[in-house]
Amino acid sequence: MTVTILKFGGSNFLGPEGYDRVARHLAQRRAAGENKIVAVVSAMKGETDSLKAQMLAVNKEASPSNLDAALAIGEMKSVCLLEAAVSRLGISVTSLNGYGLGIRTNSDFGRATVESVDPRPIRSALQEHDVVIAAGAQAIDQSGRLTFLGRNASDLTAVVIASMLGEHACEIYSDVPGVSTGDPNIIPEALLIPEIGYQAIAEMSRYGAKVLHHGAVEFAEKHAVTIMCKSLTNDGVVTGTTVTGHGNARSVTVARDAVVISFASVAARDNRRALLDQNGITTIDVEQKDRPGLCIMSDTDFAMRLVAVAGIPPVSIQSTMVVTVLDASGSRVHLIRNYERAVSLARQLHEQMYPRAGGRTI
Repeated sequence: MTVTILKFGGSNFLGPEGYDRVARHLAQRRAAGENKIVAVVSAMKGETDSLKAQMLAVNKEASPSNLDAALAIGEMKSVCLLEAAVSRLGISVTSLNGYGLGIRTNSDFGRATVESVDPRPIRSALQEHDVVIAAGAQAIDQSGRLTFLGRNASDLTAVVIASMLGEHACEIYSDVPGVSTGDPNIIPEALLIPEIGYQAIAEMSRYGAKVLHHGAVEFAEKHAVTIMCKSLTNDGVVTGTTVTGHGNARSVTVARDAVVISFASVAARDNRRALLDQNGITTIDVEQKDRPGLCIMSDTDFAMRLVAVAGIPPVSIQSTMVVTVLDASGSRVHLIRNYERAVSLARQLHEQMYPRAGGRTI
């Protein structure tokens, strides 16, 4: 049986009408002959941050496993709402959350790593129903405890499901039509990239681009899953970028939630960098007020948890924004604390890279 794998990010669910629009799209896909569909969903925009804030208001030292279970509620709620919207259209539909997806991880709560998969639960659900709604970014560990795959990791869930079902493609729907040379929300002149390689987009993601989760891209490359980045609007589907084995483009990224941690010695900084490198977290060496420091670019929540339990605490922790130019010569980063200055610099750098781009496609 051929299965269509679709993933809908939180920007698709700004209110009840978002679930209705996605449900209508699933009905249209079925009417066009795609009889079996798995739709992976993220939490409504802002829901995960709200859940985290509620948990920390109750207990600032809540255990990682407790936090993972709480954050998963966002995707579970989204699953229920979309299932209700699809059911109202008369389509046979069911839903699965992390307990029933057949995805097992290690016990690194906060950003667990997929260790094994079992396609039987999803295949069984598809035998009985035409559409399966799957909760993104969650699974269970070997002890059956719920685990969180990381921020924005619903992309990873979609790619894992595509791979475990033997499908070689999945579609990712966000609020932008695809991968661009810069964030089109802050750089209107950014160019759409029709095709890009796995490694290029994974690097963009690690340096702040939000269109795809870097873990999803790396898993897709390993398991030969093509990712198609699209957007769903009231006027229909806009197809933007295909992520495959080749293709590159110069780009400017803006990481709005980077963190700089300063240490008392170079040895302490190097020790923490090695720990973060082992866990696949992107860092940059910096100097903060004559102290050695690290700028953490990806998976900041999980990274700070690792640093906190690693022994000697950092001297200081500060949030920052990072504007990065990525091209054939590598990466050039600029740490900026003011958002307006970061946006202005990103636009200037993009203009230097692509003079008078004007919204074209590469």
